Parts: sequence; structure tokens; C-alpha cells
Amino acid sequence: MTDPMMASEAALAEPAAKEQTARPRRRTSYLGKRLGFYLLVTWVAVTLNFFIPRLMPGDPATVMIAQITQRTGQPPNPATVESIRLLFGSPDQSLITQYWGYLGQLIHGDLGLSISQYPVPVADLVMSALPWTLMLVGSATALAFVIGVGLGILVGWRPGRGLDSVVTPLSTVVGVVPYFWVALLAVWIFAVKLRWAPVSGGYAPDATPGFNLPFMASALGYGALPVATIVFSAFGGWVFGQRNMMVTTLSEDYVLLARAKGLPGWTVMLRYAARNALLPSVTNFALAIGGLVGGSLLTEIVFSYPGMGFLLFDAVSNRDYPTMQAVFLLITLTVLLANFLADSLYVLLDPRTREAS
Repeated sequence: MTDPMMASEAALAEPAAKEQTARPRRRTSYLGKRLGFYLLVTWVAVTLNFFIPRLMPGDPATVMIAQITQRTGQPPNPATVESIRLLFGSPDQSLITQYWGYLGQLIHGDLGLSISQYPVPVADLVMSALPWTLMLVGSATALAFVIGVGLGILVGWRPGRGLDSVVTPLSTVVGVVPYFWVALLAVWIFAVKLRWAPVSGGYAPDATPGFNLPFMASALGYGALPVATIVFSAFGGWVFGQRNMMVTTLSEDYVLLARAKGLPGWTVMLRYAARNALLPSVTNFALAIGGLVGGSLLTEIVFSYPGMGFLLFDAVSNRDYPTMQAVFLLITLTVLLANFLADSLYVLLDPRTREAS
């Protein structure tokens, strides 16, 4: 005869086992739907990048070929003309033929040739500028996020106390100061007057680019002041946002219950309050990471830093449409990838996300 107690335990365990099995399925289903959505948006972005230049008045390809001829003093070779026609339209081909040719170029990494630096391929310009931007803006964004969110958690845990009364107003003031003014002031004080840092550039003129210690040390020295100015201008927004989310989260039932249980204050702050208050900051951080590829335009202009922002500025100044188109497309794809990663992190951090799906 079956023990009633054992039968009762088995009946209770069966739904729990089914729930444990269903959770990975819901998580996979949610991520699959989001991945499909982002793949669709990626296709839309690529398609718009193809059609927008073709909406320009006249024949952009002919204008670009004329610009190259004017700059170099001789007409471009047939291969260059064909590449420009595929990117910006050919009157002798249908849109469908041009579209498939454009997709083929993208798959092979062919972004065309730069007009301002003809005949250098745009892909080479992007690959030479991208590491500088990732090092500069990537490290600055990560530092600003860690410092700002960390301070936001601390001041939000005890709102109205001494640390909050100092850090919150300071972060608000820092957040509204124009960045270009901070950068110019930093150059004037630390580079011109005190001579603690170089005025401009990405590395010393006598350094040999490559994976060697003198070049890497030079790059770090030249990047220290731009990184510091970005962190100084950006951390205030992270502090303010995280602090407000912490204050809101402290009134939630699960935080009050954790306190009522007598759990240590650090445990309640980090495991219960901060973990849930961190979700909006994760989204904002993902968006910031997605914007890395575009570089920090004002920073790179002020410091003449050889990153993506300076490359875009130079392309706009010289009407280098192939370079502009490539940079805009790369920024769009990076933002979409960053948003997908943020959605994936949400599934791990907040079970309610996959439950709603």
C-alpha cells in the first residue's frame, strides 16, 4: 500500500519539476523571438542604407566619380567605377540587380573606396580607426558606469544622509556642464599650462605603431586625458539614475521582507535592492556600448584623436559619402547587437521578462 505522505510529496514535487523544465524552454523561446526581431530590423537597416543614397537628387555615383577625378587629376579605374555604381546606383541596372550586388559587397566586407583618401578602401579606414575608439570610449564608458552606478547604489541606499547630500547635487551639476567646455578646459589646464598630458593625437610621433611596449605606453599616455574628461562628464548621469531607482526599489515588498528577516544590510542592498534597481542601468549601458562605434565626436575633435568620431567628422567635411554610409551602417548594426545583448541579460536578471513572454 502506498504511503499517503509519500504520495502527497510526489504530487507536490511533480509541478515543481515541470516548472524547472519549462523555465529553460521559456527562456529559449523568448530569446528566439527577440533574435528574429533583431534580424528583421538588421535587414531593414541594411535595406535603408541601400535606398537612402538613391533618393538623393541626380546621380550620386556620377557626382562621386567627378569628385575623385577632380581630386586626383585623372578618372578612376573601371573597378572603382563599378564599386561606386554598386554602392550608389547605376542607371544601366535595375534596383533589384543593384540591391543583390550591394548585399554581395557587404558580405565580402567591401564598403567601397574613400573619396577624400582615394584610393584607400573604406574598410581599411574603419579598421584603423575602430580600435582607437574602442580603447578610448570603451574604457571611459566602463569606468563611468562602474563609478556612477556604484555611487548611485551607495547614496540611494540611505537617501538624504550625508553622502547623498554631497554626491547627488555634485553629479547633477557635472551632468549639465557642456562636455566640449570640460574638454577644452582640461586641454588648457593639464596639457598647455601644466604639461601633464599631450595636447592632441593618439600616440607620440616617434612611436612605431604595433604591439610593442613603447607604442602601447604612448597610446595610454595620450588617451588618459580624453578618458578622464569623458568619465568626468558621464558619471553624473549614472549616479542620478541609479540613485533614483534605488530609492524606488527600497519601498518594494521583497526589500521590506528581507529587512524584516534581519538579513545583513549589505546583503539586502546588493542582492535584493541593487539587483533589481540595476535593470534600467543595464539597458542604458547596452545603448552606450552600442554607441561606441560612433566614437565620442567632440572628444576626438578636441583632442584630434584618430577614432571613428574623427573619421566621421573628416568624411562629413569632405563629403566622403562611402565613408559616411559605412560608419552609419556600422553604428546601426552595433546598436542593434547591444540591444539584443541587453534583452538577453534581462532574461537572466529579471525572470518576469520571460514569464511575460
